[in-house]
Amino acid sequence: MPEEAESRHERPRGYPYDAETPQEAQAAAILAAYPQEIEPGPADWATTGIQYFVRRDYLVAEEEYADRVRRVLGDVVANPDRDDNDDDRERPDPDAPADGAVTYGIEWIRLRPGVGAHRAMDLLDQRGLLARLPEEAVNFEYVVHIAPINTGTICPADEPEPVYSDTPLDPPVAGDRRAGAGVRVVVVDTGLDRPTALAHSWMAGVIGDPDPGVLPVNPNNPKQSNLKTYAGHGTFIAGLIRCVAPAAEVTVRAAFPPSGTAYAAKPLGLTFEWQMVRSLAQTLDDDHPDVISLSAGTRAQHGRRLTVIHRFWERKLSRYKGVVLVAAAGNDRRRTPFHPAADKWAVSAGALSANLRNRASFSNYGAWVDAYAPGESLVSAFPNGQLDYHEPPRKGNVGVFTTGLARWSGTSFATPILAGLIAARMSRTGEGGPDAARSMIDEARRTAIPGVGAVALPDYGTP
Repeated sequence: MPEEAESRHERPRGYPYDAETPQEAQAAAILAAYPQEIEPGPADWATTGIQYFVRRDYLVAEEEYADRVRRVLGDVVANPDRDDNDDDRERPDPDAPADGAVTYGIEWIRLRPGVGAHRAMDLLDQRGLLARLPEEAVNFEYVVHIAPINTGTICPADEPEPVYSDTPLDPPVAGDRRAGAGVRVVVVDTGLDRPTALAHSWMAGVIGDPDPGVLPVNPNNPKQSNLKTYAGHGTFIAGLIRCVAPAAEVTVRAAFPPSGTAYAAKPLGLTFEWQMVRSLAQTLDDDHPDVISLSAGTRAQHGRRLTVIHRFWERKLSRYKGVVLVAAAGNDRRRTPFHPAADKWAVSAGALSANLRNRASFSNYGAWVDAYAPGESLVSAFPNGQLDYHEPPRKGNVGVFTTGLARWSGTSFATPILAGLIAARMSRTGEGGPDAARSMIDEARRTAIPGVGAVALPDYGTP
């Protein structure tokens, strides 16, 4: 799709609920599930299309500027002395940060109910404060997701489909079965379906948090779907890493949504920056990763960064000398940046088409994408069960998975291939994560495809 698809046009009256595309269906599902917690953006999203989601009725500001922001907003800010008090029992979102909470030098500013984050930001602009503050001193708290948004910003480019038991893995398990030995890769995603992991020999030793989207089969109604939207996303990714780096230590953490939060009860593959940095911090402290595979992200308003995540990198992640984070470039078919993949400190993964000679039609692209890896029609581990399809063109149908495998597409899946290639190089050369990533990217540039860019391919064996 050409970039002209970003042009403004009149949206249908029922947008995005009368979804005509997978992206619109994903956006509608999020708005229906979290109407009180999430606000679509930009402010004119109803006509221009949803570009991103933010936390409703909150702004975030660098700690040293937070008081100025509060003063300028005035009675727009929540006040415990009024009826809009800060009592957690009155909050629609029990996992929301408290007003004044500070993380990595960023302070959360709670607004009066119903004000809206975009309206508050407009007020700051109208009252002249934004022009007097450093860029991004005040920002939204973004929703980071493995899927959604009307205009794209999705990491899986489609819904998974069943395959036969004799369908070959794609990519196949690497010929060097020691690739990745001694290297720990942590997948920060939806969690792991252990029955699937334990059923495949190449997945032996993979560990992780349970995937809340994989439910037990109902014995009274075995035809009832037990796989929620985006169930198996982390399991599929773990399988791809093990194909590229068979000896790597792979751990899958449930962060989309995080375990133990209200969002885990209705998993739609998303989290807020607040929760994401906590998940990443816990991974750094508890799992001691060499490589982090992150198949998630979002677009931001007017080219802004994700302030909370960027400050987390400055104050914590950057201090872990040997750790590299690989992130999905997103599936908008656009050149404009997708975060955190587009940030200089992350390795960004774009997707190749199934023929490995072209960029996948859904992949984002541009100079900020570090390398392209296979990402279309891949075959990897997937939970058994039934999945109700919610997106065109399969909407209304049911996928029945019985082989522990599925076929799936997206930059979500090019990401673990790059992560696996980095892990394989680390075990082969002794390089640390950032050095191995730079070397891998240099090699990918030497085999660049004109019109595509740097290309990194796994071991497909002898033809």
